[in-house]
Amino acid sequence: MLKLIKANQKNFLEKLSIILQKRKIHNPTIDKKVKNIIQDIKKNKDSALIKYEKRYSKIKNISLNSIKFSTREINEIIKKLDKKTKISIDLAFSRIFDFHKKQKLSSYSFRDKFKNSFAYKSRALNKVGVYVPGGRASYPSSVLMNCIPAIVAGVKEIYMTTPSMNNHYNPAVIYAAQKCRVKEIYKIGGAQAIAAMSYGTKIIQKVDKIVGPGNAFVANAKKQVFGEVGIDMIAGPSEVTIVADKTSKPDWIAADLIAQAEHDETSQSIVLADNINTIKKINYFLLKQLKTLPKKKIATKSLKNFGLSILATNQKLLIDTINLIAPEHLEIFTKNANNILKNVQNAGSIFLGEYSPEAIGDYLAGPNHVLPTSGSARFSSGLSVYDFLKRYSVIKMTKSGIERLGTSVINLAEYENLEGHANSIKIRLKKKEK
Repeated sequence: MLKLIKANQKNFLEKLSIILQKRKIHNPTIDKKVKNIIQDIKKNKDSALIKYEKRYSKIKNISLNSIKFSTREINEIIKKLDKKTKISIDLAFSRIFDFHKKQKLSSYSFRDKFKNSFAYKSRALNKVGVYVPGGRASYPSSVLMNCIPAIVAGVKEIYMTTPSMNNHYNPAVIYAAQKCRVKEIYKIGGAQAIAAMSYGTKIIQKVDKIVGPGNAFVANAKKQVFGEVGIDMIAGPSEVTIVADKTSKPDWIAADLIAQAEHDETSQSIVLADNINTIKKINYFLLKQLKTLPKKKIATKSLKNFGLSILATNQKLLIDTINLIAPEHLEIFTKNANNILKNVQNAGSIFLGEYSPEAIGDYLAGPNHVLPTSGSARFSSGLSVYDFLKRYSVIKMTKSGIERLGTSVINLAEYENLEGHANSIKIRLKKKEK
C-alpha cells in the first residue's frame, strides 16, 4: 500500500528530499489568475467581488446587501445545529482558550549604568481577518483555532469570510464564529475574499492580518498580498509522520495515517519503523480500514501517491529523517519515545505515546492545529497568541548617556559613510558657546 524506502541505501536523505519536493509543484497558471483577481478587486472593489462570487460560487442572486450575514440569518442557521455539537464546540473553546492564555508576552524595562532607559512592549493588532473554507473542508475547529489566539492577544475586531456552497452554510462554523465574538461574517471565498480583506471595499473591512486555511488559490493569494497585510503562513496540504517499532499497535497507526489522508488527495502520510514486519502489518490494516471509509477515494489516492513507509534500523538516521521531513504532525509511538523526542528539532506539533493521536490535537487538546507544512517547520511555528501581537522597543537616552556612548556611534557611522547619522550625534555633543 505505502511505497517502501530503505534508509540504509546510499544517499538516502538526498533521495528522500527529492521525493518530498514533488508535493511543492509551482503552478504559474494559478499565479496569473490570482494576480488578476487581486488587481481587479483592488481597483474595482465590490463590483469585482460580486463578479467573482457569481463566477466561482455560482450564486446568481448575490448582491452587496447580501454579502454580510445579518443577525437574523446567523440565529436561524445556528438553530439548525444539534445540541451535542454545540456542547463539543463549547468544550473545545474552553480547552483551546485555557492553553493559549498562558502565551501572553511579558513586557520588560531596565536602565543601564548611564541611566538610559529601555523597554520592550507589545500591542495587539486592531483588525484580523479569518478565512474559513466552505464545502468539504468547512470546519468549526478552524474557526476556534484561528480566532482564540487573537481573542487572547486582545485583538479588537475579528472578521471572517466563508464561501457558500449552493447557498449552504455550515451551522457549526457560524456557531463557533458567534462563540468567538466575530464582528462580521462575509459570504465570500477564494482569492477574491483574501484581496477584499487586504485592500478593503465598501462592504468588506480592510484588516491588518489574514489567517486561516484554504485551497491553492487562497494560499497563493495570501502569498501575493503579504506586505499589504500580514499573514499567518503559506500552508500546503496536511501531513503526518508516525514513528513506530515492534511495540506499536499497527491497527492504531493505520487509523492515524488514514485520518490524515482523508483530508485531501495531496495530503502526506509517512510511517518510520525499525522493522519490516511492523510496516507489513500497518499496510494490512490500511487496506482493511479503507474498505469502510466514507472518504475512501480521497484517502486511497493520497496514500498511493504521497504515502511512504521508511525502514530505518539506525536511530541516528531515523532522527535525521524526521528532521529532514520536518512534519506538520509527528507521532512517536515507540518504546524509547523520549529518547527520540529529545533529538527532534523540526516538527509543527508532536504527539507522544499511543494514546495521543493527531486527531485529538485537531479539535480540543488545547495547542493550536494551524501548523507549518511542507518542511517549513524547519524555520516556523504553529499559530499562537504571539502572531497577533506587535512588539516594539522604547529608548530614552540621558544627557550623560549620549555623551558617554556618542563617540562610538560617530565612529561607526563614519565607518559606514553615513555622515548625516554622525552629525545627528555630534550636534548633541557640541559644547555651548560661552
